[in-house]
Amino acid sequence: MCGRFATTITDREMRSMFDVDEAEVVGEELPASYNVAPTQPVRMVLERPPAGEEDEPVRQIRTARWGLVPSWAKDRSIGNRLINARSETVTAKPSFRSAAKSRRAILPADGYYEWEKRDGGKVPHYLHPEGVLAMAGLYEMWRDPDKADDDPDRWLWTATILTRPATDEHGHIHDRCPVVLPEQFWAPWLDRGLAEKDDVQALINSIPDPQLTSYEVSTAVNSPRNNNPDLLSPV
Repeated sequence: MCGRFATTITDREMRSMFDVDEAEVVGEELPASYNVAPTQPVRMVLERPPAGEEDEPVRQIRTARWGLVPSWAKDRSIGNRLINARSETVTAKPSFRSAAKSRRAILPADGYYEWEKRDGGKVPHYLHPEGVLAMAGLYEMWRDPDKADDDPDRWLWTATILTRPATDEHGHIHDRCPVVLPEQFWAPWLDRGLAEKDDVQALINSIPDPQLTSYEVSTAVNSPRNNNPDLLSPV
């Protein structure tokens, strides 16, 4: 699974990386975080029509709550359990299949944390690529029934991160890892024209294993209350 990550990427850097127009940056920029945890806000890149379904989709940067809340959910608490989606079944599972077809996103980060079971305990590791960690994600919009129609916060945006089996040398740390998109996969992943279940699954299956570097870090990362650059230091 992917349950914690670090990101220091600014909106300006994100715009440059993913070719997003300044006018399509929605919401306030988030501060750098060295210990992003579930239910916290995260920045994501996606493609949506700017106004109305008849317009051509454009790339946007938006904020979402980490933990997917399907549109049919009775309340938002289900999102606490849906921080990850298994890539092998994401196009079939009721919680994810609709988003997999038409609401795909990229969650950029610097790297993520994983815990290795060792000697009766859990040892945290930081795993990162040479460049940006472009994690494949899905997003949903959930209508909060407790908010008025004219409340700007009536729609809750949420996101989940896809995972896959960790088959490389990092598999000993944990048997799952995020689905990391190489740059040539960014456009296909965000393309709203790709909407058939089998085509989406075929794209997912074609994504190569991530090339990552890992090292042990302090157990201070265990608590999401700790959030500073020292968390990234090797021990």
